[in-house]
Amino acid sequence: MNIPLIFWVVPVASLLALVFAYFFFKQMMKADEGTDDMKRIALHVRKGANAYLRQQYKIVIIVFLVITVIFSILAYGLGIQNPWVPFAFITGGTFSGLAGYFGMRAATFASARVANACRTSLNGGLRLAFRSGAVMGLVVVGLVLLDISLWFIVLNYFIPEMEAGYKLMTITAVMLTFGMGASTQALFARVGGGIYTKAADVGADLVGKVEANIPEDDPRNPATIADNVGDNVGDVAGMGADLFESFAASILASALLGAAAFIGSGETIQTNAVLAPMLIAAIGTILSIFGIFLVRTKEGATQKQLLKSLNIGVYVSAVLIVIASYFILYFLNIPNYVGIWGSIIIGLLAGIGIGQSTEYFTASAYKPTQRIAKSSETGPATVIISGVGTGLISAAIPLGIIVVAITLAYSFATGFDFNFSNLNIGLYGIGIAAVGMLSTLGITLATDAYGPIADNAGGNAEMSHLDPEVRKRTDALDSLGNTTAATGKGFAIGSAALTALALLASYFEEVRMMFVNFLDKPNELINGVPAIEAEFIDFVHHYNIHLMNPMVIVGIFIGVLAVFLFSGMTMNAVGRAAQKMVDEVRRQFREIAGIMEGKTEPDYARCVEISTKGAQKEMLTPSLVALLIPVVVGLIFGVAGVTGLLIGTISSGFALAIFMANAGGAWDNAKKYIEEGNHGGKGSEAHKATVIGDTVGDPFKDTSGPSLNILIKLMTMASVVTVGIAVTYHLL
Repeated sequence: MNIPLIFWVVPVASLLALVFAYFFFKQMMKADEGTDDMKRIALHVRKGANAYLRQQYKIVIIVFLVITVIFSILAYGLGIQNPWVPFAFITGGTFSGLAGYFGMRAATFASARVANACRTSLNGGLRLAFRSGAVMGLVVVGLVLLDISLWFIVLNYFIPEMEAGYKLMTITAVMLTFGMGASTQALFARVGGGIYTKAADVGADLVGKVEANIPEDDPRNPATIADNVGDNVGDVAGMGADLFESFAASILASALLGAAAFIGSGETIQTNAVLAPMLIAAIGTILSIFGIFLVRTKEGATQKQLLKSLNIGVYVSAVLIVIASYFILYFLNIPNYVGIWGSIIIGLLAGIGIGQSTEYFTASAYKPTQRIAKSSETGPATVIISGVGTGLISAAIPLGIIVVAITLAYSFATGFDFNFSNLNIGLYGIGIAAVGMLSTLGITLATDAYGPIADNAGGNAEMSHLDPEVRKRTDALDSLGNTTAATGKGFAIGSAALTALALLASYFEEVRMMFVNFLDKPNELINGVPAIEAEFIDFVHHYNIHLMNPMVIVGIFIGVLAVFLFSGMTMNAVGRAAQKMVDEVRRQFREIAGIMEGKTEPDYARCVEISTKGAQKEMLTPSLVALLIPVVVGLIFGVAGVTGLLIGTISSGFALAIFMANAGGAWDNAKKYIEEGNHGGKGSEAHKATVIGDTVGDPFKDTSGPSLNILIKLMTMASVVTVGIAVTYHLL
């Protein structure tokens, strides 16, 4: 197959993203890092973050080697997997890890520089923090597009021509599996980073703020450096690896569904359907770079004005990708390109809608968070009750948005044909809606990575004893960062739902590939049709995928079980690690003379070590559970059981993740709202009550909640990659 000339837009966009990421990094490095104290504190954080990632990657490398061996056995020993899969798995994990590392490196160098910029102006601090966050956004999209480009070129060269368009099916099926490597790396990054950051944060807040009555990020608090390190390894490296995987999976699942939907339409149409999601992502990346340059604000801006400053870049990029995607689809001449364009718009609108919903329920400028703050007047119990209630209600709107998005994306792609005669094209519409939602990821991820940079800048300002006006500016940026972080988590979870649904559809295409390529049974009848000609719905009937099949029901319950088990394990992991941190901070206050007077520097390194060891120890079990459950269910209950498993995981995981992320974000900003001088201000009983609420919400919003969206995709991806086990070796 000759690769069309238009394909080369994808690698060009990837290189542009990486070049601008480097440009923003070098621009940030030229900024003044400030006083000697500011430099020293930033160095502590940077060393801690690097030390943690080194330890994490050592464990991840071992896990990757074991999984690669298993994939090699499936491919070369049992012959039920493509021999390229082990290599694709490794590259996916490697590129994901690199994205997290480079983003974290930029963040740790940026914090002191942002604090120093805030000594001059709020706008200077905002622009520097945002463009430093853009390094993460552009590195993620750049590496995803680069990895996809390389694999498409390599596989097109090495995989021989096949009949009936199966070459493109095979290429996209293999490429999809590199997302398995990205998912695995992302889960370890999210779970490990989440445990690390929240163990430190809980220890710092409970002992420092509540017991010792000292400010947040006070240099007398032994856990404050570990807390700042945690922001980088959890919210920067973890989020980067997470959305790297979402971006890659949405593009590749859509490409596979496009190859399947247009398999009988001729090579040109099928190739164009495969290239469409790649090109939309590539153009979206270029437009994200443009949007980044639009972000600026004025001195003394309110929270709403700061939010507007960030959103202007996102919205302009979104409008431009709507226009550009129409011309892309028109040029590719895909059947019903106007309807498929409608699916892209639906995905974009869904992403914006989920972001706006999250902003409303978590930002201190709106009533839900203000009501939580007011409830603090009667103590921590009412703060927790109010936060839980707000979180539960907040899940309804994103769930409704996803329902509408799935319905409309399917309907537009099929021309509102509800007889399921165009099911594959409808599923392609859902997949490409996920690509639309993530098409401007370069700038939306920048708004998310901005949050921990602003938070660290505030910590640096406090520990360096800068002028109160500087801390006021960094607090404004930090409060905005809490909102953008919560919005980013909602966006990531929403994209996970659409991406996982596209992956679920891809699962059945992988089942078809098993019959045609690996079991060498292209003519075996599937619902009365030869496997090579069978469509998605034929395999659904063949495996009795319906609600009266006990295997499907069992799978659904196991999916829900997995979601709650995983959430409980990660919450308890934070609790155990935090208890060790609390004990250590209390010990230092008790035993090291001169800490409270500021005459003696606390043992920061000991707290960093506790968080590092706790995270490494606690992250392994929940991560391995997530990897093993799909394999075990496939081995016992077969394709029907795995389908139920994925339905249960996607539906319950999405709802629980939104609840946790929004409740945690609202508690955090309720605390910030009081610290701005409302309801008694810092040090008041109301403030202490919201600190308790924030402490409860920490593992909600930064560990269990965001990890669930990776769980959804990882379990789906693991099912796709190990489909051969479910098809050939199932017991029931």
